[in-house]
Amino acid sequence: MTRELRGLGASLAEPVARHLVAAGIYLDEDPALALAHARAASALASRIAVVREAVGLAAYHAGEFTTALAELRAARRLDGSPRHLALMADAERGLGRPERALLLARDPGAAALDKAGRIELLIVLSGARRDLGEPAAAVLLLQDEAAVASVEPWTPRLWYAYAEALLAAGRPADAARWFASTATIDEEETDAAERAAMLADS
Repeated sequence: MTRELRGLGASLAEPVARHLVAAGIYLDEDPALALAHARAASALASRIAVVREAVGLAAYHAGEFTTALAELRAARRLDGSPRHLALMADAERGLGRPERALLLARDPGAAALDKAGRIELLIVLSGARRDLGEPAAAVLLLQDEAAVASVEPWTPRLWYAYAEALLAAGRPADAARWFASTATIDEEETDAAERAAMLADS
C-alpha cells in the first residue's frame, strides 16, 4: 500500500487498495471491469494520484480516450510526473487528433522521460505522422533509435513501428526486413512474422 493510501486511514485505504489491485488484475483481460474497479476507487479517493492514474490507464485500455486523457492529466497535476505522455498522445490519436499528439513532443516533461518513455513517445509520434499522411516524417522519427544494435524490452515495438512507417513510405522490401527482424526477438507481442511473410509473398 502506498504512503498516499495509508494517509487515508485503514477504513478507507483498504477498500481503495482492493479496487486498485482488481483494476490491475483485469486491465488486459477485461478493461471494462478494470475501469469499473478504478472508478470505484476514485469515488472513495479522487484526490490520490495513483487512483486517478488507475482510472486513466483502465479507460485507455477500454478505448475511452476522453476519460483517459482527463484522468491522466489529473494524475499528473497531483504528482507532477510526465510518465504517461505517450499514452496521452496515443489517446489523442484515438480521438482522431494526431496534431494534438504531436504537440506533446514539445511538452517540457518529455525531456524528463526515461529511455523507455522516450521510445514509447517516439513510436506514438511516428504513428501520428502516418495518420497525417506524412510517412517520410514517420520514418525519420524512428530510424536512429531503430538502428541501435542493443535489444531492450521496447525494441520489438520500436522495430515493428519502424517497419510500419517504412511500409507506409512505399518501402515494402525494407519493411519486410524489419518485420522479419522484429519476429526474431518478439515473444508473440506482435504479428511481425505474419507481416513479414505477407510482404515476402506479395
